[in-house]
Amino acid sequence: MATNPNLSSFIWSVADLLRGDYKQSEYGKVILPFTVLRRLDCVLEATKADVLAEKTLREKAGLNPEPFLLRKSGQFFYNTSPMDLKKLMGDQDHIGENLRAYMQAFSPAVRDIFESFEFHTQIDKHAKSGLLYMFTKKFSTIDLHPNVVSNAEMGAVFEELIRKFAELSNETAGEHFTPREVIRLMVNLLFIEDDSALTKPGVVRSLYDPTAGTGGMLSVAGEHLASLNPDARLVMYGQELNPESYAICKADMLIKGQDIANIIFGNTLSADGLNGKVFDYALSNPPFGVEWKKIEATIRKEAEQQGYNGRFGPGLPRVSDGSLLFLLHLIAKMRPAVDGGSRFGIVLNGSPLFTGGAGSGESEIRRYVLENDLVEAIIALPTDMFYNTGISTYVWIVSNRKPQARKGKVQLIDASSFWQKMRKSLGSKRKELSAEHIDDITSLFGNFEELTRQVDGSPVPISRIFANDAFGYHTITVERPERDATGQVVLGSKGKGKGKPVPDASLRDTENVPLSDDIAAYFKREVLPHAPDAWIDTDKTKVGYEIPFNRHFYVFKPPRPLAEIDAELKGVTDRILTMINGLTA
Repeated sequence: MATNPNLSSFIWSVADLLRGDYKQSEYGKVILPFTVLRRLDCVLEATKADVLAEKTLREKAGLNPEPFLLRKSGQFFYNTSPMDLKKLMGDQDHIGENLRAYMQAFSPAVRDIFESFEFHTQIDKHAKSGLLYMFTKKFSTIDLHPNVVSNAEMGAVFEELIRKFAELSNETAGEHFTPREVIRLMVNLLFIEDDSALTKPGVVRSLYDPTAGTGGMLSVAGEHLASLNPDARLVMYGQELNPESYAICKADMLIKGQDIANIIFGNTLSADGLNGKVFDYALSNPPFGVEWKKIEATIRKEAEQQGYNGRFGPGLPRVSDGSLLFLLHLIAKMRPAVDGGSRFGIVLNGSPLFTGGAGSGESEIRRYVLENDLVEAIIALPTDMFYNTGISTYVWIVSNRKPQARKGKVQLIDASSFWQKMRKSLGSKRKELSAEHIDDITSLFGNFEELTRQVDGSPVPISRIFANDAFGYHTITVERPERDATGQVVLGSKGKGKGKPVPDASLRDTENVPLSDDIAAYFKREVLPHAPDAWIDTDKTKVGYEIPFNRHFYVFKPPRPLAEIDAELKGVTDRILTMINGLTA
């Protein structure tokens, strides 16, 4: 969704007040918390008088007013101050003191939001300068009530602000959020097989995002479920590492009526804030190619001590990229199949598909998810889809409750050509998915069939289906004998190798044999004709898994006829000669 242009222009007009006092990269320290504050201010405006009257009534009766105030406010939060942002304008000399008191009058959940913003430092910084009064006055003039600015529009504005502030400070904006059209695609894929179940009365489902950002994925999923069944309830959970994103996510969930105790601050991998919880659905776009060296000791400790009873039993990827750790984390959060199971979608780059040979942590993780029949589909997205990277990205749909038709199989969908050019680039994002593209990709997934389309008169595959073991292989070690100066095979003189040929390490080689092939037959067919003296060291045989996505969609295009190429070259040469003759004439 595009950001609200009026709101965006208003917010950037506020930035003009900050010039000189703040670096451009620091504008968010003021703009983000003030935007949240005004949003909450507008939401509570209609019930403010009733809340204050109720507070007085219940305190006179000697009762804890909190539950009564929540009911009167009609929200999951309240404010007991007679002030609001507009009334604060009446006392310029005490704006800092009064603003601080107003914020302290919010219920505890809201105060935590502003503590995450470290908003008090900005109040202290500008309380006496007159600048704080100007900020407050500016924000008091704009209406941010959800009836005026929808939750979806508000979320898009927050994300656009974070992106811009991150760019100004050379930070990675895409770590904090995901393009809304990509989220819509993932939500469609997540819910498509459950649409009929989700339309039943009184449906309650849980949704989890371990890299919640500003809450975009949670919000879009909630909107989708509401469109299917207005009476359904989606309970949202999330964890976020960036304090500003966490604060915005928490504020958004608060306004949506969610229990914000379910939104946790901190590093999901090293400190799981929802330990022991399992969920019906999950969505995630973890950071690409980010090393996990800082938390390596904690991760390895859990892997060694808990094994498969923890999150990282199947294996650990190399320290340079933690993407697959999030995949394992989400698998650990799946509701057991006997209790209804789970499905989740995760955005990964290309590396988790193939990095690491047989026996490596990456290969062992792929082996675990494939041998346990957890991968439903992998969808290749166009490049230049995300704000912080132009590389190839893939959506993995993972489930422990596959429909019968999908059991034992993986669907690969090449949607890399499904895009339209954006009118204006945003960071590295130059392409977007249209509503039609989203529908087409969703249909490809839902129909679960192999499909090609015509490109330049030739059939090009866009959906393929494979058995799980099609991605597995045995890595065999091929040995050849060491020979002496006369060419005779050197034999071992002791131990298990006594009387057997001594392997020549310089001639050692490996071969990858598909799991569907018999190793002995493969060796006889592919190796012995070229090396009759070779043998397999069976002690070194390993099982590996990789998903060579691009290979499965490669279409050979024969080169153009030489005569055509020669004619084209002659045409170019003739034009150059004509230009040279013109210059020398």
